[in-house]
Amino acid sequence: MRKISVILIVTAFLLIGCDSLRFAPGETQKQNAWLHNRTAIAAAAVAQAENSSEKLQTLTKLSELQSRAFNSYYGLPKEFPQAGTVDSLLAESNFQLAEAALTESADRPNAFALADNLFEIAIGLSVLLGGVYGTRAARFLTTAKVNSQALREIIAGNEVFKKTNAESAEAFKQAQKNQSPATRQIVAQLKT
Repeated sequence: MRKISVILIVTAFLLIGCDSLRFAPGETQKQNAWLHNRTAIAAAAVAQAENSSEKLQTLTKLSELQSRAFNSYYGLPKEFPQAGTVDSLLAESNFQLAEAALTESADRPNAFALADNLFEIAIGLSVLLGGVYGTRAARFLTTAKVNSQALREIIAGNEVFKKTNAESAEAFKQAQKNQSPATRQIVAQLKT
């Protein structure tokens, strides 16, 4: 029963992927969130000082309030960028920081690294539980981890083969056309 549960969990993990998992905010993202708050505060002050429409003033106040939530979520940075004036906020370095934070925010954990870590945790728990079932579970999980690594190596080798032997790529695809939809999905995720 445990083997089936572990197989189902690992299979579901591989099929679902890591799109919903994210890394914790890094220093760049924390700096960007802090700058966003300072920018929203400055925008609200400028909108009020320039006697902008009531709607724009209300929007900038709302933006400032919303940006506080980002700061609370991300946490404060270790180093605070220059943000004392509107001109310092509009510095090119802050635009570059925002671009870098945007790029970092799109990063996701590698599915294989996560799967390997899950295997290691499961193996450790099995050993910790001990006994006959713990030993069997550890052996099973170790085999599953080795098989997962082998599958990755096979797919990576296939991709290299297709790139270096373009004339054989179509025949290779034909040979793989009878794969089940589940297998195709796993292979597609492993390629990316």
